[in-house]
Amino acid sequence: MKVAVLGGTGAFGSALARRLVEAGLDVTIGSRDPTRAAATAAEVGAQGRANAVAAADADFVVLAVDASAALATATELADAIGATPVLSVASELRFANGVASPTDELLSLAERTQQVLQGPVVAGLHSLAAAELTDAKAEGDALVCGDADDAKATALELAAHLVTGRALDAGPLASARALEAMTAVIVNLNRRYRGRAGLQFVGL
Repeated sequence: MKVAVLGGTGAFGSALARRLVEAGLDVTIGSRDPTRAAATAAEVGAQGRANAVAAADADFVVLAVDASAALATATELADAIGATPVLSVASELRFANGVASPTDELLSLAERTQQVLQGPVVAGLHSLAAAELTDAKAEGDALVCGDADDAKATALELAAHLVTGRALDAGPLASARALEAMTAVIVNLNRRYRGRAGLQFVGL
């Protein structure tokens, strides 16, 4: 399976790509700047391409750009992505006085991304931080949600390579509203306690 990590030159995208390469997957890092993509790819053992080229050649796409650029990037690359499944990992947050909170949007960023793409969008990995993934798997569990069973199964398979715990099915794409908002809770915990909080579920 060929996985394209769009926005793969960023901290989260490059860390995620590194872990997937380590797991033996065929990974291409995509960027608006092919030179940067090639440089980052060389560091993690992947290939580097322009976003559109990476997306067009992939069996699965991870949209790892910043939340502020996610919708614009998805819209710009809609033709290149086509019907290929997409995993949305970004959380749209607002910050005031050093405190993170969800925005007032009724739909999650993943749901709005689904509105501009032809193929299925799933959401997940919102509890994982770049700092945790850079050197090893992140501690705890990973959550993935979506409406398309096959795409969600693939996302869960990828997520399992990223955490020490389990990759868990968190339900339909509408659950992304809760998963994305949960990122604000984790950010606030990390800032208050100067830690690297993750999630682990018991009783399952």
